[in-house]
Amino acid sequence: MKDIMGMMSKVKEMQERMGRVQEELSELECEGQSGGGLVKVTLNGKGEMRKVSIDPSLLKPDEAEILEDLVVAASQDAKSKTEAIAQEKLAEVTGGLPIPPGMKLF
Repeated sequence: MKDIMGMMSKVKEMQERMGRVQEELSELECEGQSGGGLVKVTLNGKGEMRKVSIDPSLLKPDEAEILEDLVVAASQDAKSKTEAIAQEKLAEVTGGLPIPPGMKLF
């Protein structure tokens, strides 16, 4: 019975730590870039786009497709950074226990 109580205590502690990590991630902002920094996209820790910055030199009507591609690339860059930070923080909470691919804890 002591083992179960100890395990429940550890689960509760892990839940509290996970809550703190989720709060940290919601406040996190990551910037992705493309085109040598001409296009920048900022995402929050949940992957929601918060800001887009486009250098005026790219605002030419005949180059719209290039600009669209750069926005997508910058967004993917920011998303990759956000996911890497989230995985790092998650590993801190789980003590390095492997989490199955695709399993979302937040």
